[in-house]
Amino acid sequence: MNTKHIALISSELGIPARSAENTMNLLAEGSTVPFISRYRKEVTGSLDEVQIGRIEDLQKRYKEIDERRAFIIKTITDQEKMTPELQDKLENTWVLTELEDIYLPYKPKRKTRATVAIEKGLEPLAKMLFEQQEGVPQTLAEQFLNEQVASTDEALKGARDIMAEWINENAELRDKMRKLFTHTSVLTSKVVEGKEEEGNKYKDYFDFNEDFSKIPSHRVLAILRGEAEGFLYGTIAPNEEEAIEIMDKQFITTKNAAAEQIGKAITDSYKRLLRPSLENEFRALAKERADQEAIEVFAENLRQLLLAAPLGPKAVIAIDPGYRTGCKVVALDNQGNMLDNDVIYPLEKNYKRDDAEALLKKWADRYDTSAIAVGNGTAGRETEEFVKKIDFGKKINVFMVNESGASVYSASEVAREEFPEFDVTVRGAVSIGRRLIDPLAELVKIDPKAIGVGQYQHDVNQSQLKQSLDRVVVSCVNNVGVNLNTASKHLLAYVSGLGPSLADNIVKYRKENGAFSNRSQLRKVTRLGEKAFEQCAGFLRIENGDNPLDNSAVHPERYKLIESMASKQNCTVQDLMAKEDLRKTINPKEYVSEEVGLLTLEDILKELDKPSRDPRDEIAIFEYAEGIKTMEDLKVGMTLPGVVTNITNFGAFVDVGVKQDGLVHISHLSNKYISNPNEAVKLNQKVTVTVLEVDPGRKRISLSMKTNEPAQQGGGQKRENRGERRPETSNNSKKSAPAPLNDFQAKLAELKKKFN
Repeated sequence: MNTKHIALISSELGIPARSAENTMNLLAEGSTVPFISRYRKEVTGSLDEVQIGRIEDLQKRYKEIDERRAFIIKTITDQEKMTPELQDKLENTWVLTELEDIYLPYKPKRKTRATVAIEKGLEPLAKMLFEQQEGVPQTLAEQFLNEQVASTDEALKGARDIMAEWINENAELRDKMRKLFTHTSVLTSKVVEGKEEEGNKYKDYFDFNEDFSKIPSHRVLAILRGEAEGFLYGTIAPNEEEAIEIMDKQFITTKNAAAEQIGKAITDSYKRLLRPSLENEFRALAKERADQEAIEVFAENLRQLLLAAPLGPKAVIAIDPGYRTGCKVVALDNQGNMLDNDVIYPLEKNYKRDDAEALLKKWADRYDTSAIAVGNGTAGRETEEFVKKIDFGKKINVFMVNESGASVYSASEVAREEFPEFDVTVRGAVSIGRRLIDPLAELVKIDPKAIGVGQYQHDVNQSQLKQSLDRVVVSCVNNVGVNLNTASKHLLAYVSGLGPSLADNIVKYRKENGAFSNRSQLRKVTRLGEKAFEQCAGFLRIENGDNPLDNSAVHPERYKLIESMASKQNCTVQDLMAKEDLRKTINPKEYVSEEVGLLTLEDILKELDKPSRDPRDEIAIFEYAEGIKTMEDLKVGMTLPGVVTNITNFGAFVDVGVKQDGLVHISHLSNKYISNPNEAVKLNQKVTVTVLEVDPGRKRISLSMKTNEPAQQGGGQKRENRGERRPETSNNSKKSAPAPLNDFQAKLAELKKKFN
């Protein structure tokens, strides 16, 4: 274990070195983040999943820096230019940009203006001038005229090219310039001439500038997208005069004629070499920061969506609405297995409407239906209204279900494997129904990017996005727990320690041997060894099995401990789980040992109190406002119920039932100032909004959640202080929330620490 890495991670995250080292050891042994977080609290000092994930990321970053350092040291050593001082600098540098600055003078170069001048024999002249020796530069230059250098002007120009490269490669100067860029640079964008009309959606950025340190991620990504599409061009730079003044102070120490030559070299170095180099670096950092913020937006939205309230194991009828082609309808049992399917035409003004009602009533009775799920796509509101008017003779709740990504699932290999004999429309209806029963179990089958809760998800670093979203899915699945006897292989694959291959083997074992009756039987699954068993067992549940603890989050490694507790109480484990008075008499301190501390014991007692508890909320009925179905029905000043469908870092999108989500800008989310929309709303939250502005032509709705907005049920005055709808965001853009320090923030912190 690298002790330097341990010290760096401990310092950066503000955690004890022991916690960092133990966590790194557990990760190296193959333990997963959910397992470490839940079952190794004494070892880590009770670090949570976010902190453990950061340790994993930082360890990877420092390993990459080590690899780059080793390459640089070897390269400089092979050049026979390594010195003890240089070696010490390289060994003690942990900022990648600083490492590259040290390496820059030794980095093998392509042919440059400076290398050409050196080949012409002008390096000694450059040294004379750079040392600001007395004398007339033209006279000094005469000594270097040859077949390749025809005049003193040419000689001086070559010398300036060499000095410009030296200046650009000076590590101390690059530090100063990086500080200047960090604190004072401005991101500017302009429209490409002649592209004004074609690129009108980027109009806000035709003549735009904002401090680099303050610009939000969505604006950075919008400008970068505008550049990629050929409508904008942007720059990131500080004030040029200020930059050159800093350079002059460092390199010009006299007022002689040589200093004048250095001044020219400085200006050339800044404009031709240093500014473009640092601008590229800061563009990359801006993109990295924007990517990370957008990924965090997406990750938090995904977490909230995956942990949405489930209906639970109940039989449902699911409807995928449509006008011309009718509505695909399926009946599902309480585990989401399809029992029946058909097509109905409830929106036709003829006998087909009666047929649709008759079929739904027949199915509701035959399959003992508890709820009906209606997709929220085209014709969703009309279909929902039709279903709610049917008298089923019993209470059947109707839920509008977000169908984003259902079409992606229905055309996927997963869907074809589950329903090879049915077309995509039937599979889509099944997905809608299953989302109601258990959103988590169904959504894990879909690429998270297709679920529609992201912000610029197609513009960000795709490997980082996948890593972040996969981590969220794993966290959610293990947080909720998985029924070992009913879970699909797609859900099991996300359980700690399993993966697709072992998940498939578990499903095959179930088919061949029947349901699992205890967790120990997992050891009989092909290729599921002791390490995998250790990692997964606590997250898998068995209802009505041999051991009541198998339906809890208590890990099998602690079963003997609980049995000893029950023995001391002269009762069974089942009695201990069922009777609160017995549990209250237990003193956890009596059971503390080298392996088990109070943190674990407290977790165990909580779990015994509510075994297999689902951390998700209970599902609630939601009703849209009657008579509001299209944008044309909206009037400024109306107060309406809505559902939060997406959260971005500039606001939240709310569905009020008109087939077009409205934006509540961050300035209208709360009466008090907030810096993050997640402070005010959560995904799927039921809210009340006031209509501020309606623009059917551009399909934009501005809403407010402020309680002092003038409310009116049929109209009202248009407000001047309206919610802003940024043109660079899509109707389905969304947000994620606080996550650990991202790489850009870490780099920026390193820079600030270094410069201050």
